[in-house]
Amino acid sequence: MTATELSLPASDARTSASPRAAAAYLLIAPAVVWMTLFLVVPMAMIVYVSFWTQTTFRIEPKLTIESWQTFFSSTTYVTSLWTTVRIWLTVLATTLVLGYPTALFVGLFVKNKTLQTTLLVLCVIPFWTSFLIRVLAWRPMLGKEGAINILLMKANLIQQPIEALLFTDLSVVIGMTQIYVVFMVGPIAFMLGRIDPNIIEAARDLGAGFWRILRKIIFPLSLPGVVVGAIFVSVMVLGEFATSAALSGRKVNLLGNIIVTQVGSLKWALASVVGVILTVVMGVVIAGLLLVVDLKREL
Repeated sequence: MTATELSLPASDARTSASPRAAAAYLLIAPAVVWMTLFLVVPMAMIVYVSFWTQTTFRIEPKLTIESWQTFFSSTTYVTSLWTTVRIWLTVLATTLVLGYPTALFVGLFVKNKTLQTTLLVLCVIPFWTSFLIRVLAWRPMLGKEGAINILLMKANLIQQPIEALLFTDLSVVIGMTQIYVVFMVGPIAFMLGRIDPNIIEAARDLGAGFWRILRKIIFPLSLPGVVVGAIFVSVMVLGEFATSAALSGRKVNLLGNIIVTQVGSLKWALASVVGVILTVVMGVVIAGLLLVVDLKREL
């Protein structure tokens, strides 16, 4: 603050600041309006509809908790909730186990920036095809007479086809892991690429081995990327329904599948209940992940 500004009366200072405050409000107004119309209002409407009275073929705006009682009193719906959480945790773990070494290689060991970009593009190539095609492509791979079973039998590793590869929880986890692992690789590779090589070199000069450097330096510095990747994967896996329906033969019901089924049956109130529960689960997961690291400070 300059001497001239210090000498201004308080009223003049407030007068000079008001145009800047007005400009700031004008800049943020479009985002606030957009978020209000297309996020806050729809979410509030879903919560409201979840308390409507649902009959067999119609829904009435009479408030009741009957749909909520239906969800929590049904073993099928509660089991779907726990199945969704279990599948999410499994896919989150598998994408991290597969994605971190890949990101470590791309972000830290590959020094050429052009080669780094090329490798990351290769990871994204599957997204150039339809999501449904990528999901359905696993069926001939995982089937009883699929490519994986044929290769294992020809290699004499198994004598009988492995039936658990398709139409089970395992097939859903495999499909989701392949689809979403790239969302774990990208953020981690970005954070690894920001690590100063001099820090690692100094640790080596002090006698630290690779695993100690990985545990004490590399992983803590890449943790923001892990959290961002985990948020991406969590949001998409928790809202999944297509992969489960295609690879489990509808034997694995996630909350997303319940929503699709209820909407198709015109049971809007129960679908809204499931939507609210799914939103709450996502919110809790994201809030928990954000507690791990301060993304504002790290990024």
